[in-house]
Amino acid sequence: MFGGGGGMNPRKMKQMMKQMGIDVEEVDAEEVIIRTEEFDLVFEDAQVTKMDARGQETYQVVGTPEERERGAAGAVEATDDDDAADAGSAIPDSDVELVVTRTGASEEDARKALEDNDGDLAAAVSQLE
Repeated sequence: MFGGGGGMNPRKMKQMMKQMGIDVEEVDAEEVIIRTEEFDLVFEDAQVTKMDARGQETYQVVGTPEERERGAAGAVEATDDDDAADAGSAIPDSDVELVVTRTGASEEDARKALEDNDGDLAAAVSQLE
């Protein structure tokens, strides 16, 4: 449908993006997990690109995920001691920090928004903005 790889050469594209205030960088990710209510999508060797357009960060994940049932053997749990604020919390500290960074809210407000939205980062950010 699109012939010859089409479009603009990569150097020109990078130059235009820089002029528009868009920075792109590769992220050296070991694993990417997308959690849904029913299953996890686990990317073991994903290529991850972070694009920062004037403070709005977007991540692109390229790879083939393995679909795992929630709670399935071998599935990574997000309640490690490093990630959880306390033993009863299912919200990882890293998610709380992300919401704090994105919204400027306090850690307490960010955690509450995440809990109110069942850990949904986008919904928590929307609630606090």
